[in-house]
Parts: sequence; structure tokens; C-alpha cells
Amino acid sequence: QVQLVESGGGSVLAGGSLRLSCAPSGRTVSAYAMGWFRQAPGKEREFVAALIGRSGGTTYYADSVKGRFTLSSDNAKNTIYLHMNKLKPEDTAVYYCAAKDGYSDTYLYTFPESRLYDYWGQGTQVTVSS
Repeated sequence: QVQLVESGGGSVLAGGSLRLSCAPSGRTVSAYAMGWFRQAPGKEREFVAALIGRSGGTTYYADSVKGRFTLSSDNAKNTIYLHMNKLKPEDTAVYYCAAKDGYSDTYLYTFPESRLYDYWGQGTQVTVSS
């Protein structure tokens, strides 16, 4: 059973920055398609960012975070990161790391869909106050 261990949430003022981390157990990060999702109170879980594909992969972002958030991976530490800058109050949510075994060309179309992913972290709270 794959476990995703998340860390790095917290509370910041608007305009601040946070870095979330996610490390899958058992296998290397490169063995998965990886994604970040978030869920605010009373709202559905929504896509934030994904790392899809072979040879380092390609990153994809939701329009709401493009230019402010960056997804990166460190294979030596077997960890992916979500660097969040210029945070806004509307970024407040529980953030989840997600993973899908292997690779398929279909992932290039389905990566924003939470149902693609087989494994989920426990979630980490991010609170941005104005």
C-alpha cells in the first residue's frame, strides 16, 4: 500500500509564501503521475497542479494558481514540492497530494480529475488571512 506523506501547511498573511512537500513510500516519485488538489469548506475538491510523464515530466497548473504556484520534484529526496507564492485568502483550503501508478498518454487529458489518482495524502491545512 502506497502512503503519501505531506507536510508544510500553515497560516500566512496574504502575499506570503508556503512550501508543501509530498513523499510517496515504497517507490520513486518518477514512478507516478503526481498531483496536488485542494478543498475549501463547502466546496468540491479542485485541481491545483500536476506532474505528468516520463523523463522528469511536465507540470500543469490550474488557471487560478498559474504564475504563483510552482510544482517541483527532487528525485534524490524522492519528494515533490508545491511552492506557493503571493498567496491569497481564496487559496485557503486543505491541500492534498495524489499519485497514480505508472504512465499513460490518457493522463495528459485526465490529470485534473481527482478520480484518476489511486493514492492520496492525509491533507494539510493552508490558511491565508487578509
